[in-house]
Amino acid sequence: MTEREAIPFDVVIVGAGPAGLAAAIKLKQLADASGVSLAIAVLEKSAEIGGHILSGAIIDPAALNALLPDWQARGAPLGLAVASDEFRILGAQRSVAIPSLLLPPQLANHGCYIASLGNLCRWLGEQAVAMGIDVFPGFAATEMLHDETGRVTGVATGDVGDSPGIELHARYTLIAEGARGSLAKGLIARFGLDQNSEPQHYGLGIKEVWEIPAAQHRAGHVEHHLGWPLRDDTGGGGFVYHAEGTQVVLGYVVHLNYSNPWLSPFDEMQRWKTHPRLRTLLAGGRRIAYGARAMTSGGLQSIPQLAFPGGALIGCSAGFMNVPRIKGSHNAMWSGIGTAEAVFAALTAGRSHDAIEDLRSTLLAGPIGADLRPARNAKPMLSKFGTRLGTLLSGIDLWANALIGRSPFGTLRHPAPDHTKLRLAQQSARIDYPAPDGKLTFDRLSSVFLANLQHDEGQPVHLRLRDPAVPVRSNLPLYAEPAQRYCPAGVYEIETGADGQPTLRINAANCVHCKACDIKDPAANIDWVPPQGGSGPNYAGM
Repeated sequence: MTEREAIPFDVVIVGAGPAGLAAAIKLKQLADASGVSLAIAVLEKSAEIGGHILSGAIIDPAALNALLPDWQARGAPLGLAVASDEFRILGAQRSVAIPSLLLPPQLANHGCYIASLGNLCRWLGEQAVAMGIDVFPGFAATEMLHDETGRVTGVATGDVGDSPGIELHARYTLIAEGARGSLAKGLIARFGLDQNSEPQHYGLGIKEVWEIPAAQHRAGHVEHHLGWPLRDDTGGGGFVYHAEGTQVVLGYVVHLNYSNPWLSPFDEMQRWKTHPRLRTLLAGGRRIAYGARAMTSGGLQSIPQLAFPGGALIGCSAGFMNVPRIKGSHNAMWSGIGTAEAVFAALTAGRSHDAIEDLRSTLLAGPIGADLRPARNAKPMLSKFGTRLGTLLSGIDLWANALIGRSPFGTLRHPAPDHTKLRLAQQSARIDYPAPDGKLTFDRLSSVFLANLQHDEGQPVHLRLRDPAVPVRSNLPLYAEPAQRYCPAGVYEIETGADGQPTLRINAANCVHCKACDIKDPAANIDWVPPQGGSGPNYAGM
């Protein structure tokens, strides 16, 4: 076996999303201000920075203001401020706007921007490179490195064909993979980081970008939708953001603790677009982009311990999404900034490979905690009481926090992980979705085409079954193999062979890296791991 090359750094950061790039930039700022030389590396599995980033996104610029106060002069791609917003409850044919006076102040989008988080990360990557930070796109970190005592000493990248990966050694390693990253998943299990927190919960967000006629476009307008087509016992909803030019961003989120195995988040989004309000908006328009991504939704109660010997989790690897605001990029950046400050203090004190004490409590004592603490009961309420009553109680809870600074409900729990919530198929109402029309509604394969997938067919399958027999032996008879429906990219198919026996086909080249399979499989039998560096979607403007 060919020995891997090893390169030493002071800090290695896995993931060039908002958390990872904010951490790198802050570390370099601190080092430059102190006259200290630091070797910082950022690894990104996408072929280019921002290529795997998908978010709504309405961006709260608070953390960006702190990191790079002159971001406007530098040309950051946050050009369109939110001009108006509304929340609507949808029925099958009509919709009702919630009066703005009833909405808790935490839900206001004043001062925020409609933007592409992928484009923002590309810009942040440019700032990092200009500062002298080593940013390596196309390198997927697949393995944590440990010393003889178990401390983390860096990461290794995956092999590509016959070429071995490389080892990046570091005094501290920061994991910023995003929601349900494979390295974070292993670290949480290895070091028991979630022993004192609730299980993390997730939503699956599916996004389309459309160009519509100018007469139907309202620049800066934002809408959030609850209700139809989801049943009351299934959390989720849609959003419509009128972006720059004549583009509108459509997003649909289904919470992955849903119980009906016949439900398809992808098809629920397609059905949502047939509502008269959406149909009228999109008439004469053209869909130009598609993607999907899991997002954390557990909130404050589900944040694990962040520090482990030799590094820390940052961003959505830990889970800082504010569920009622549907925003997390600002908290991801705050976590990168705060962790960088703690790591820099440790480095300048001559430390390495240890755990940063009290990192979680330190970060939650700042703006992240101020943002998440009032919203901590939103997800448990939706899960326990359904969309209608849960939304009402969440509104009361948010108003109480805004007016008196505390919740009348205390802190609610949500201890059951998402994959445990499915009912048996025979006990669930079958959902028959209408065929797509190819104009307003679409199938999975034509959608995945718009994700600009790049995938070497010869590489090993990166969707690994712990027990290959489980899908047909257990999931198919019990749950009608729900992977066929929860996957928004058509990766999983049940096929019947010439002998009449069913088999599971895995179309790994279709994968958009959403991680839904790793989260929702009822047997917890699927491990998503990074494919070879650069493989996957190549999102533009997402």
